[in-house]
Amino acid sequence: MVATSVVRWRDGLHWFAVMTHVRKLFDLSGRVAVVTGGSRGLGLEMAEGLAEAGASLMLVARREQWLAPAVAEMKSAGFACEGMACDVTDAGQVQAVVDRTVEHFGGLHILVNNAGATWGASIEEMPLEKWRSVLDTNLTGAFLFAQSAGRVMLARGEGCVINVASIAGLKGTMPPGPSIVGYVASKGGLIAMTRELAARWGPRGVRVNCIAPGYFPSRMTEKLLPLIQQQYEAGLPLGRIGRPGELKGVAVFLASAASSYITGQTLAIDGGDTIT
Repeated sequence: MVATSVVRWRDGLHWFAVMTHVRKLFDLSGRVAVVTGGSRGLGLEMAEGLAEAGASLMLVARREQWLAPAVAEMKSAGFACEGMACDVTDAGQVQAVVDRTVEHFGGLHILVNNAGATWGASIEEMPLEKWRSVLDTNLTGAFLFAQSAGRVMLARGEGCVINVASIAGLKGTMPPGPSIVGYVASKGGLIAMTRELAARWGPRGVRVNCIAPGYFPSRMTEKLLPLIQQQYEAGLPLGRIGRPGELKGVAVFLASAASSYITGQTLAIDGGDTIT
């Protein structure tokens, strides 16, 4: 028999008893999650964590050649998973993903806005088209998915949005390496958008939070890390960059009842970078 924790509390008039075992708090059985940028890297890792906790998945990626193997991998592991190719900057394609998710799985409870892009150049030489492309993907794309998925969640009075920003949205970047000013601006905007969505949607049952990772090995960082890793790690309280698997639990926490009283927050997963 599994023990159950009992918490009694009073709202001024009545006593309430809440009995929830901690394992149940993290259980995502019966929940449906859309993960953008979910075909590989950190997005696939977070999707896997949600699936391991019981969620059904709709993986979203721009390139079919990366998406199909990811979906096949999830299915071979026994997870309920489908995939759709999508340009997150195209409102019609975004709506098609949300519609298909609801049609196939019968609902939509969790959105992980992970799709992202970057471009490095000196600020004074940054091409305008690259600036716009990065903001369109990282900020406008997240807004479009939140807007479309939010309609479904708000209609049902429940849901959870997790925006994946970066510590670059909390602090500037230092040399060596080129500036990623568009990426920094977009991630800062995403953190601010998280607060606004949380404030507006909280009274209607939808929580919105943000994950801000530090440096992890990924396709986006593969060229930059060799330039900065040794110097960067020397200044971290934990002395190292992130490891594969260290975002899984964070995603499950923010998607589950374990974080039911948390909204509008940005959780830095950075080895302590933002405290120094």
